[in-house]
Amino acid sequence: MYDASKVEDGIYAAWEKSGAFNPDTLPERNQTGEPYCIVMPPPNRTGTLHMGHAAMLAIEDLLIRFHRMRGKRTLWIPGTDHAAIATQVKVEQELMKLGMNDPRRELGREKFLEKVVEFADASAKRIRSQIRKLGSSCDWSRERYTLDDDRSRAVFEVFRLMYEDGIIERGNRIVNWDPQFQTTLSDDEVETKAVTAKFLTFKYDKDFPIAISTTRPETKFGDTAVAVHPEDQRYKKFVGKIFTPTFCGKKLTIKIIADEAVDPNFGTGALGVTPAHALIDAEMAERHGLPTIQVIGPDAKLLDEAGKDFAGLTIVAARKKIENLLKDAKLLEKIEEVLQNLPIAQRGGAPVEQLPMRQWFVRVNKKFKQRQVSAKGGYASGGKSQKSKSLKVAEDTTLKELMREAVASKQINIIPERFEKNYFHWIDNLRDWCISRQIWFGHRIPVWYHEPKCVPKPGREREMDQCKKIFISVEKPTCAFCDAEYIQDPDTLDTWFSAGLWTFSALGWPNKKTWEEHRDYHPTAVLETGYDILFFWVARMILMTTYALGDIPFKDVYLHGLVRDEEGRKMSKSLGNVIDPLDMIAKYGTDAVRLSLVLGTTPGQDVRLSEAKVEGLRNFTNKLWNIGRFILITSPPAPLLRKERGEKNAHLTKGDYRGSLADAWILSRLSAVTASVTQKIERYEFSSAGEELRDFTWNDFADWYLEIAKVEKGKETIFSHALVVILKLWHPFMPFVTEEIWKQAGFNGQLIVAEWPPPQPLLRKEGVSTQSPPSEGDFGELSRTGVEGVKDFELLRSLITDIRRLRAEQKIEPAKRIEVTFVADKKTRRLIEENGDIVKHLARASEMLHCATIPSGWATTVSGKTTIGINVVGVLDAATQRVKLEKEIAEFDAYVASRKKKLANKEFLAKAPKHVIEQMKKNLEEAERKRKVLS
Repeated sequence: MYDASKVEDGIYAAWEKSGAFNPDTLPERNQTGEPYCIVMPPPNRTGTLHMGHAAMLAIEDLLIRFHRMRGKRTLWIPGTDHAAIATQVKVEQELMKLGMNDPRRELGREKFLEKVVEFADASAKRIRSQIRKLGSSCDWSRERYTLDDDRSRAVFEVFRLMYEDGIIERGNRIVNWDPQFQTTLSDDEVETKAVTAKFLTFKYDKDFPIAISTTRPETKFGDTAVAVHPEDQRYKKFVGKIFTPTFCGKKLTIKIIADEAVDPNFGTGALGVTPAHALIDAEMAERHGLPTIQVIGPDAKLLDEAGKDFAGLTIVAARKKIENLLKDAKLLEKIEEVLQNLPIAQRGGAPVEQLPMRQWFVRVNKKFKQRQVSAKGGYASGGKSQKSKSLKVAEDTTLKELMREAVASKQINIIPERFEKNYFHWIDNLRDWCISRQIWFGHRIPVWYHEPKCVPKPGREREMDQCKKIFISVEKPTCAFCDAEYIQDPDTLDTWFSAGLWTFSALGWPNKKTWEEHRDYHPTAVLETGYDILFFWVARMILMTTYALGDIPFKDVYLHGLVRDEEGRKMSKSLGNVIDPLDMIAKYGTDAVRLSLVLGTTPGQDVRLSEAKVEGLRNFTNKLWNIGRFILITSPPAPLLRKERGEKNAHLTKGDYRGSLADAWILSRLSAVTASVTQKIERYEFSSAGEELRDFTWNDFADWYLEIAKVEKGKETIFSHALVVILKLWHPFMPFVTEEIWKQAGFNGQLIVAEWPPPQPLLRKEGVSTQSPPSEGDFGELSRTGVEGVKDFELLRSLITDIRRLRAEQKIEPAKRIEVTFVADKKTRRLIEENGDIVKHLARASEMLHCATIPSGWATTVSGKTTIGINVVGVLDAATQRVKLEKEIAEFDAYVASRKKKLANKEFLAKAPKHVIEQMKKNLEEAERKRKVLS
């Protein structure tokens, strides 16, 4: 049995030491090959790999190994993400366990960040080890980190460019605020949770003419208007009027406005407009010139603007108090229980508040002139702006237009294609991106503010107006005109800002030397990631790259599904259903884990995983190992393998072939499977490719050809050729076991850098005798004779399969040999006679007879045009056999009757496609013939 634990670490170390992961040290054929690059979606430095990561790594490594073997100049760049909020929170929690109450305040920014960096660096070692355990053949000499110096330089450079183009600006707007972690969030970092809420319908006071409805009465202290639909006849007479009601002790100024954003069928059809605490309300306020009054603070407590009786109360406490006051004043008309989509922070799960704040934003609808780019997408500062070489958009464009064009033009293909609709919908609804975060870990915003008070330097009094109020710089600037200092913005950038640059920053941009070395790899070949971060990351990479380079970041986007448990539930510690990939590797081996995440999956669809599935694929790993061991023990490497020991072409060619019917069939099948698997991997049909290869390996090769080889001898050459090809085809899926078999076979070099097998039908040409040794020119493409030979073997295989089925139906013990007879035409009789030993061996037959009719009392079945009989006399009584025969005849009668009825239906004949009708007629004819044989 194959023991993965004894070989995997050694194999990986040998790969890494050999330079197989580095495109600069690959074989000569790779050096001249087409560049092929993937940048690894960087896992968080603070985490551990889960099954989602394992799926990503398995698929990307499959692609990298496949294209490396096909001779491409292949580069897979590994890396980790600093994951700002996640990392900072973990460190704070660890420090609190050590007795600190408020780590940031107690340590200060500099010392606190030292603790965070120390923690992140230690965690990175664990992540690297886990990536290696999964067999990832990435180039560790080019490992990147989103917070390292070169990546930070790219972040600051893009920030500067966007600021100069007016795309980045600072302003007061409604933002998503996480009261728990005291930071802003992007729209994509906010999830919704279905909760039951109280839906209150009430009036501000007894003199106010309109009732409103809300689930958030605590925000009504900030109402500055009531909006109704322009066509709502109930409220037309009030539009334009101003009222001054007193709501729970606070005097309000409310203007009645008409706005089409109001749904007249929701609640009372009248909406209390709170510009400071709802984005939709803020947009209405801007359209109607309404004031903004903030009544909830960053700590999710009510401010003084809510009135002295409510200031300092939590939202929950304030809500309850308002409800009681409205009841007492008889202003509450009704309370309903409704389902509400509560916005919550993706990390932490706290309810998110929408608050007005001064923050930094990327303006997605702002027009700007595209910067000059080279044909390869390299950035060139200065000079006259010009239209992008790659994207067909106007010179004055927006980020939205660039993002749309990249996918609409099919320069980027999203797989599966249905996610393109989601992508475009997201772009259509995309608002300006808030990029500032109120945390300490991460890329600090490179903005410096001039102190408000300054004294002119001697002799500079007349130049004071040249003091810059804002300075964009990584380093602290100094003012040439006054003695004031610059103070850096305390906020950091959203993690997705740096992640959005990943494909080109990982390749060295904007470092001219490094970028020149690597830019042939950009745009990268494919981004493989989970569909759940299509908007978090994939869209932002397109945004950043089309802006900074005027080019696409990748050609294809392959979205895998989420890995769930066998019941379809999300894996979580609370449910106790987490499957740890490292535990599974220790138990079943890496190859089985990787294969379990590829087989049975389709892009964009969640995959169900169980330990039983991994165990089952461990069994297949053992099967492949046993196939290899059987060949090596029974048939040592044949002369063919001289090619694997040094010559360029490692595969069976003319002159190497010795042929029987089974040989022609297996070579044809191997060739067809090679072509099919190659094509499917190219089309990202990984599961289908793996399943086809598994069926061929286990069924065609092991269960049929290896069994035939126990009867027909002299298979060394074909065994060797088949083993080489099968190992190569399986290597991207199962790298460890295939490399170990390759090594034990003594094949030249390492399998990881071996040449991918070309499909090559190796059948004899027409007229060439199969009895004499082959000579030069005996081989060609699939000729008519070759095709017929393959058909003959498939006919033989069908006969054997039907004999086995008939034995099973009659409950004949597998080891028991029985007499078999055939009623067949001359061609089939000759085929059976020429391959009699094979049929006897595989069908467990003692004797084979050809008769005009099946002897009485024998069990029968029909296989194509041949009737098969097996001698069950003495095994089954005649009555039992007659019952079985009558049942089979009844089934044929029912089928024939149903087909005849269908073909007599004029309506069906008029509507059904011609090929369907023709096939039905053929099936009917075949069924009638078989029915006649059984009579």
